[in-house]
Amino acid sequence: MRDLIFVAFLAGFVGLGFRRPFIFVLAFCYIDIVAPQRLSYFLLNSIPVSLLVFGLAVAGWLAVDDKRDTRWSGRQWLLVALLLYCWMTTIHADFPIEAQDKWSWVWKALLWAIFLPLTLRTKLRIESLVLIMLLSAASIAIAGGIKTAAGGGGYGSLQLLLNENFGLYEGSIMSTVGIAIIPLILWYRRHGTIFPPDWRVSIFCFALCFACMLLPVGTQARTGLVCLAVLAVLSLRAVRHRFLYIAGAGLLAVAAIPFLPQSFTERMETIQGYKSDQSASTRVAVWAWTWEYAKDNPFGGGFEAYIQNRLRVETTGTGKYDPDKPQESEAAVHDEQSRAYHSSYFEMLGEQGYPGLALWLILHIGGLMQMERLRRRYLRTRRAEEQWIAPLATALQHGHIVYMVGSLFVGIAFQPFIYMMLALEMGLSTYVRRREREAGWRPLTARPAQVPARHPVAS
Repeated sequence: MRDLIFVAFLAGFVGLGFRRPFIFVLAFCYIDIVAPQRLSYFLLNSIPVSLLVFGLAVAGWLAVDDKRDTRWSGRQWLLVALLLYCWMTTIHADFPIEAQDKWSWVWKALLWAIFLPLTLRTKLRIESLVLIMLLSAASIAIAGGIKTAAGGGGYGSLQLLLNENFGLYEGSIMSTVGIAIIPLILWYRRHGTIFPPDWRVSIFCFALCFACMLLPVGTQARTGLVCLAVLAVLSLRAVRHRFLYIAGAGLLAVAAIPFLPQSFTERMETIQGYKSDQSASTRVAVWAWTWEYAKDNPFGGGFEAYIQNRLRVETTGTGKYDPDKPQESEAAVHDEQSRAYHSSYFEMLGEQGYPGLALWLILHIGGLMQMERLRRRYLRTRRAEEQWIAPLATALQHGHIVYMVGSLFVGIAFQPFIYMMLALEMGLSTYVRRREREAGWRPLTARPAQVPARHPVAS
């Protein structure tokens, strides 16, 4: 029955694309985020749904879309360079078979991020992409939030929609992404037009934000808690009454503590002393190994190069005896091997070397700077049709910063959802630049009498 529902929904979604080809783009984003073919038992999982819709999206753009509005961003060229460089390191990878497996989806994520901004030539399209991304992620976040509120969850045991560590269905990744999309949710609540702002939209948006904030509790991902703290600090830029915000946030945090499960608070306490936790100690050991590996292999070892690591991890112990985990109560030495990077920065360093890490950092830092320029340029605009730009740039920037912080502890350097956010940034930037250059469209911040005339008036 569930398969029939998925097939009917996808058929209707894709079918609309034959009337409005841009919907193919939205359908592919939904498929890439939710992966309905993995949720299916027998119908969709035997069909290359993702590849078919990808082809329809590109073909629809080539055949129908108006190319006169197409603008390239400098960061798209950076993505092209990163794509080619990753292809080169894959050819010379230390583990060719394993590298090919990761390359089989990385190139699609990078290519889609290069293509997607070309389609975002109107405000409606930009908003449509934001909405589809939010609703797609919401289908996972709401399931996780409901299970957490019902008393479920636990580290590695909270089952979202899919019982495997794939994409956003991995706890730490979904916790990071869930916190990163909160600014976009709040932006849509105020500036959305597909579903105009009213009390129903507000209730759904606030409930979705709450579900996203429950994800770090349900998954017990320390990364999610750190991301939530970072977002709380970033939000100070957007609120009017900062002291009231700080007081309210503090009271809310204190009030929430009694309702948190003991297993969550105990796991969060390990943030202070990583040497007492085997998982955290192993991460630090992997980072040290990767740093030394990059010295001998400055161009990286290709995808999955971590397979060759061999580690000896020393833990100090918690000092508290736990009958369920007696090995963690006192100091011990653990031999580990083939441990993943658990950090996007070290993932790039180990797999793509210094050049790949540099390209990746320039790509993200450039995006943050780009959004800051847009934010400042349109922050005080008086035109109603411009007032959505600065808040969207701010929301994307805050979500991007949350991702960069979460990336310190999770290997999501090539997470497709994040590259869709990058494409949104590029699409917003090229859209604004095109309007400014072609139509003389610029933010109106002064009174009309103080704005210089566009053309001198003949005497």
